[in-house]
Amino acid sequence: MCAIIRSKINPKSATYQDNLVQMTTMVERLRETLQKSLYQGEEKHIAKARKQDKLLARERIELLLDPDSPFLELMPLAGLNQGGFGAGGTIVCGIGLVEGRLCAVSANVGTNKGGAIDYFTLQKALRMGQIAAENDLPMINLVESAGANLPEQAKIFIQGGVNFREITRRSKQGIPSISIVFGNSTAGGAYIPGMSDYIIMVKERAKVFLAGPPLVKMATNEIVDDETLGGADMHSKISGVSDYLAPDERSAIEKAREIVRHFRPANPHQNPVDISFAEPLYHIEELLGIVSADVRKPFDAREVIARIVDGSEFSEFKPDYGTTLVCGYAHIHGYPVGILANNGVLFSDSSNKGAHFIQLCNRNNKPIIYLQNITGFMVGKQYEQEGIIKHGAKLINAVSNSEVPAITIMMGASYGAGNYGMSGRAYEPRFLFSYPNHQIAVMGPEQLAGVMELVQRESANKMGVTVDEEQARQMREYMIKEVQKESNAYHATAQIWDDGIIDPRETRNVLAFCLATVNNTPIQSDNRYGVFRM
Repeated sequence: MCAIIRSKINPKSATYQDNLVQMTTMVERLRETLQKSLYQGEEKHIAKARKQDKLLARERIELLLDPDSPFLELMPLAGLNQGGFGAGGTIVCGIGLVEGRLCAVSANVGTNKGGAIDYFTLQKALRMGQIAAENDLPMINLVESAGANLPEQAKIFIQGGVNFREITRRSKQGIPSISIVFGNSTAGGAYIPGMSDYIIMVKERAKVFLAGPPLVKMATNEIVDDETLGGADMHSKISGVSDYLAPDERSAIEKAREIVRHFRPANPHQNPVDISFAEPLYHIEELLGIVSADVRKPFDAREVIARIVDGSEFSEFKPDYGTTLVCGYAHIHGYPVGILANNGVLFSDSSNKGAHFIQLCNRNNKPIIYLQNITGFMVGKQYEQEGIIKHGAKLINAVSNSEVPAITIMMGASYGAGNYGMSGRAYEPRFLFSYPNHQIAVMGPEQLAGVMELVQRESANKMGVTVDEEQARQMREYMIKEVQKESNAYHATAQIWDDGIIDPRETRNVLAFCLATVNNTPIQSDNRYGVFRM
């Protein structure tokens, strides 16, 4: 039997109350920022769609999904403050239930820039395709797109081809794609339905062509109307590009649901051991007072674990060894998991412990959850001589070659190689989410600025030049501000270094949804690794 974690938190303490105030403020900012991702275009474009009895992108998703079922929206702030088309780009992506089957869903926001694809919209689409492939999720595309944003063609042309390639590769894997075409689907946008296994077009609405009438006239001097060139009727009755002709949008969505009904059933590798799982003994609301708003201030990862795992039960591995890394087994919504959680900087012993535990999770075919809050590996003469490089390399080796699904939550700092040892984005966890306090960089802002200052002082000394102290101070402050600007959670999520920023109080629900998703495919490891430097 797993031991129950006994919380030591005092909600009346100054530390708890300070965290609560600051994290509540951060969560409120997150809520306000997420409002930007709900933007669906200028009011005149929305009014035009309404007049034509067209649904908006999020309304289409709502009709597609099973009633009152959850929807895990992904990357809602991709492209935030990066120019382009704004937060979330011009698609809405996520995972939801269609006819009881987990499906990936991608909906063009046709009322915003005509659903044209900018750089971050494309990156978001590519990531969604990767998630579908890794987790055996049918992909349902709700299509209404003007194609590539031509001013950004140099940035998106090559990778646009990757998107089409991956649709066909998923089909080869037996992972089908359905495209419902609601409006214009032009140029590169035509290949999204064109590559799909099933295509539904809405009568008198869908227009699918490689080149619209103006470009055809320019290229061939042929004059043709858009319905004759690429209308739903033509593609359903003449070209055969369309498999189903729907009289209206709602009928098209219902046809997609009908198609999903006939897909082979999902074959979860490992259903929850006990569907009557116990809730944690402690309120998840308390995470706002536990997690430090200031990433420089430590907190006990066990207090987080106690509020996200079933019954607050945790079978800890090597509890008295390598204590800056907490490892152990638990269940979340009945799903068995291994957990690695940072409780300080990584030393040689904690690195070895983590590598050992990852191997055990692979041997037992258990998904791994990484709760990341790490400033890096320990440095200094003593630790170098003890072999921190080779011991840290063991941990990174284990993470790199682990074959069971990984889910990472960025709870605070993520600096240096610590990011790698705790399955950061480069190590391709199935899902990765951040808290709003999250900071990510090669090192902390003050440390980076300090290192740069030392380098400059050494260079000045070698040249016999006197350091201008005021200039050095200004440069240090400038460096700190620049690193802070590029290392915060919003910059990271804008770059799609995560799959979204979440309210810490949603951690358990998000993890449960992700675990249901990863269990859609067999969880099995061959337990092979690269050479461990001993």
